[in-house]
Amino acid sequence: MIQTNNTTPIDETDGLPMPRRIWAVVSIGFALCMSVLDVNIINIVLPTLSHDFGTSPAVTTWIINGYQLAIVVSLLSFSSLGEIIGYRKVFLSGIGLFCITSLICALSDSFWTLTIARIFQGFSASAITSVNTAQLRYVYPKSQIGRGMGINAMVVAISAAAGPSVASGILSIASWHWLFAINVPLGITALLLGIKHLPRQEERTKRKFDFVSAIANAITFGLLIYTLDGFAHHEEMDFLVLQLIILAIVGTFYVRRQLTQTTPLLPLDLLRIPIFRLSILTSICSFIAQMAAMVSLPFFLQNTLGHSEVMTGLLLTPWPLATLVTAPLAGYLVERIHPGILGSIGMVLFAVGLFSLSGLTAESSDISIILRLMLCGAGFGLFQTPNNSTIISSAPTQRSGGASGMLGMARLLGQTFGTTLVALLFSFVVHDRSTAVCLMVGSGFAAVAAVVSSLRLSQPSTLKRETNRP
Repeated sequence: MIQTNNTTPIDETDGLPMPRRIWAVVSIGFALCMSVLDVNIINIVLPTLSHDFGTSPAVTTWIINGYQLAIVVSLLSFSSLGEIIGYRKVFLSGIGLFCITSLICALSDSFWTLTIARIFQGFSASAITSVNTAQLRYVYPKSQIGRGMGINAMVVAISAAAGPSVASGILSIASWHWLFAINVPLGITALLLGIKHLPRQEERTKRKFDFVSAIANAITFGLLIYTLDGFAHHEEMDFLVLQLIILAIVGTFYVRRQLTQTTPLLPLDLLRIPIFRLSILTSICSFIAQMAAMVSLPFFLQNTLGHSEVMTGLLLTPWPLATLVTAPLAGYLVERIHPGILGSIGMVLFAVGLFSLSGLTAESSDISIILRLMLCGAGFGLFQTPNNSTIISSAPTQRSGGASGMLGMARLLGQTFGTTLVALLFSFVVHDRSTAVCLMVGSGFAAVAAVVSSLRLSQPSTLKRETNRP
């Protein structure tokens, strides 16, 4: 059960009443938009920051790397904490800290001040994203959870598409400091709406927070991401081997400890659910394919076709815009069609789109590039909403936090593996063919995702069965 501010009990399966549900969705959407925008906005200003602070480009990238690493090492811990103290508290605390750290970033006058503030900003973004989708289970009726996931996917697509444009607009009239300052009014709005309208779920676990597992989790996933990045950038082999040894020792301890827990930090209990396990695997494969394209395509567009950075951004925009259209549509369709079917269709379209992009040449027209990118975006949007909805709805209600954390972790691992794969392929493939090879490999991962998604047809849908409800 959940309660409104006047303590009137509401059946959690019915979600929030209107119009309170709308304002709760707006709060969640603003916070999500803020965290996604903050990654995309900063990419475009890295050369400026490197010049202003007198740091090398490699060192300057830690303004982004520190942010992302903080999310990776803390995501599952925050989702577990949400199950214990409530998703609302974790979410609102994340928004509040994001506002504070954004203000510190905006006022930063040195590289280290900005980097440290960005790391703490990453922790706050982790708190927001770790329980973001878990809250939707209390905001929407069970029969409409797919629509909520569709709106979430739409917000991410808009934020991803608008990032470079917003950055260009701000930088045309103000300094880079305002790229961070813009988060403050957005965050305050999300915070005030959240305090008033977000649900207060009463169903929480009685367990204590496992600090030992949280530390082991941070070391395991932090080292995993850092080691993959080291392989991609050809760091000293001795150092990489040492990292792998530490990773193996700590990772083994971490997994063995989780196997003894009833509700583990790393939700191995949820991975025993067949449709959940298949959906997580499908998600990882899909994001590997996505990053294989997103990282490699700009090199082809700029180096082969000779487009500027701005034009490259504009040419890539149809991808998220197509996702913007198909993601909400898939949210309605998943209430009537098995997510295994929708996911497979989406990944097949995605695979075809990536394979068609691998055939681009120096003579390819912009319109041919745009159409192929739209096919990729449409397929990804058709897949993403049903898959995310299945991951959340297939978990027990009291384990929504763990499911939400695994959803985010699958995305982060897929994106990291995809980025590392591109770096390795660029190292071993002839320059003129490197992007094409990356796209073909990405197409292969999308095809694998389509096959894995189809395996879910052997399991009953956790969404479709709820559409018979009035």
